[in-house]
Amino acid sequence: MREKAKELCADKVEAFTHCCKESGFFMVFKCREENAALKECLTRHYQDPAFFEECKQEYIREKVEFESTGIPTKNRKQKLPTSM
Repeated sequence: MREKAKELCADKVEAFTHCCKESGFFMVFKCREENAALKECLTRHYQDPAFFEECKQEYIREKVEFESTGIPTKNRKQKLPTSM
């Protein structure tokens, strides 16, 4: 759920990351506005019942597939080497 929300708030994540890289040690003080915007965007998605349900259904599908194959989703999506 967290990763999907970060994808939906990509512009806010990018702005906060850029601010932190530019500010260095003083990012705590200089990036408050970007941090607040990022938190607001993520919280909006976390509290959305439709988004929660979508993530829940995806989790259930992945769980059922893992139980039938025994292969985690991350490993299933990786390409296998063509020659060994």
